[in-house]
Amino acid sequence: MPNILTNLVAKNAARYGEREAFSCQYAGSEEWIATSWNALHHQTEAAACALETLGVEPQDMLAIFASNCPEILITDFGAYANRAVPVSIYSTSSPEQVSYIVRDAGARIIFAGEQRHYDVARAIAAECPSLELIVCFDPSIRLEEGDKTTMRWADFIGLGEAASQMCRDAVAARTAAAGEDDIFTLIYTSGTTGEPKGAVLPHSCMNAAVRIHRERLTMLSDADTSLCFLPLSHIFEKAWTYYCLDLGIRVAINRDPRCVQDSLRQVRPTCMCSVPRFWEKVYTAVQEKLGSVKGFKLAMLKRAINVGTERNMRYTRLGLKAPWLLEKQYQFFDKRVFGPMRKVIGVDRGNIFPTAGAPLSDTITEFLHACGINIVIGYGLSETTATVSCYPATGWELGSVGTAMPEVQVRIGEQDEILVKGPTVMRGYFNRPEDTARAFTADGWFRTGDAGRLDASGAIVLTERIKDLFKTSNGKYIAPQAIESRLGEDRYIEQVAVIGDRRKYVSAIIVPAFEALKEYARSRAIKFNSLEDLVQNSEIRNFIAERIERLQKGLAGFEKIKKFTLLPREFSIETGELTNTLKLRRAIINAIYADQIEAMYAV
Repeated sequence: MPNILTNLVAKNAARYGEREAFSCQYAGSEEWIATSWNALHHQTEAAACALETLGVEPQDMLAIFASNCPEILITDFGAYANRAVPVSIYSTSSPEQVSYIVRDAGARIIFAGEQRHYDVARAIAAECPSLELIVCFDPSIRLEEGDKTTMRWADFIGLGEAASQMCRDAVAARTAAAGEDDIFTLIYTSGTTGEPKGAVLPHSCMNAAVRIHRERLTMLSDADTSLCFLPLSHIFEKAWTYYCLDLGIRVAINRDPRCVQDSLRQVRPTCMCSVPRFWEKVYTAVQEKLGSVKGFKLAMLKRAINVGTERNMRYTRLGLKAPWLLEKQYQFFDKRVFGPMRKVIGVDRGNIFPTAGAPLSDTITEFLHACGINIVIGYGLSETTATVSCYPATGWELGSVGTAMPEVQVRIGEQDEILVKGPTVMRGYFNRPEDTARAFTADGWFRTGDAGRLDASGAIVLTERIKDLFKTSNGKYIAPQAIESRLGEDRYIEQVAVIGDRRKYVSAIIVPAFEALKEYARSRAIKFNSLEDLVQNSEIRNFIAERIERLQKGLAGFEKIKKFTLLPREFSIETGELTNTLKLRRAIINAIYADQIEAMYAV
């Protein structure tokens, strides 16, 4: 079977011609400009010929350091035509991280998105012996005076367009010779502990990923539109976007994650993969609106949610037809309540919205489904080409991350670790045989590092990252993510890091949702001159404490947060507190806030 990625653009250009492949808002414009499959095919062929002209050989590594943009896809598919390997680097990565990945992968070319990416690429070039060339995507990048090692994107594409027939024949021969064992990418882990490792994903992994998603996600077709929101350096978005393109789904590329709400309302996608934090913010925004409604209107909204929950959780979820009266009530509320709400968000044409990467609370999941937003919870890793499991169309279980994908096997190992085997599992870690050996059991199952169980229906229920589990000094095991997920439901709480390893009780470092908290303070005439004043105010602390107590209802006493510290700033990637995929770096948080943590345990 030919590699899907190697032949995807040519196949769909022949099938769809001038139909839109993707669209994007380019710098300085609010208009979404479409690129046809024919145009994408032409640009991809030019990129492929440019790479061959520049001396790129099969399985050479090419680094891509950029925010989401069409040039990433063009570079990727040009690389696949040459059997080369694009290695994506998060656009938020530090110079040290970029240098590490370029050196570890041995990348010959780095494609830089914007000015800051070019500046970093230039700064690290001297310490990266494999690096020969920088190619700049953004035409407005100011090149350093005397820079002889950088090429602009227009010149790169022009080089390919002017390529000789011999060059084109060489590319065609490479495309024909591409095999499933060729590496299609290295995905570097986010490095919550230690250095990032490059997961080696051959084309066989992506071929299988497309195949099993086609089998599971039968509700999708080329009539759908996907908003590319997560970074294309993230395996979830990368694999999802490739899958969408293979299926002929139109892809709208959101260049700036800060503008995603505007993009949603403009594009009105039928599908979009995202992380739970996005939906947590949607939930808190809706709850904020509900909080301002009174009287009859509030009663009607509550009734609508009850009807939506009954219809969509008790019947639709199980593939059952709702009773006539319930269905009529739902149609009434869908037209007058849920439909307008979905339109404000930008998901009124919604089909499915895959969500993974962290826990999403059952409360939020149920609420969104009640409102007619089809959240499809899933689970996966870089090492498994994203999806290990996801909700099936019907019969999914709240609190789970769905059932294993077709062809993917899951079992529970020691310490309740989830083990995976199947055609989407990586070959190993690049140039790290010892790490690779540790990542697999003796009989070849990949160790995910996540603890969980299989319920009676066969669905996977995650309990915690094994490395995140900690034990209090009283011998009680604590799963911090589960507690953090609960607190994340609250509109006044933005980020939480639960503390308690070898401590006598659980505490937390909390970043408030500052705008919501400032609004609350003003409504209560609480005076503050700065965020420091705000988080230190005793009335504010009591207010947050009351909300935490309500959110912890049902937790065991030893699991409950006894003390907390409010921070006047957010955790960030730049300070090292978050990975590029926005996961907490607990060791760094513990080190940075050591004084505040000790104060919470002072006698």
